Amino acid sequence: MNFTYNPNQIAYYHSDNNLLAEVTFPDVDETTVDINHTFVDDALRGQGVAGKLMEALALHLRSQGKKAILTCPYAVSWFEKHPEYQDIIK
Repeated sequence: MNFTYNPNQIAYYHSDNNLLAEVTFPDVDETTVDINHTFVDDALRGQGVAGKLMEALALHLRSQGKKAILTCPYAVSWFEKHPEYQDIIK
């Protein structure tokens, strides 16, 4: 999947520019973000898209040396199942 990396958002758009999936992570401070929202359109549910977004975000944050707090229920669940990314959790 070709994700679009915007400030505080990683998104997946349809060819007509409609948003199909996203994870948002507003800044808390200079080194911390709040993973607060995950969305996947009904047409893509059950295909692992949300997990791919979380992995892309985890790698993105790690490359920037940032940490995350988790307020999105999906993010909490995903990070519990992926201990290899615990280093980015604040």
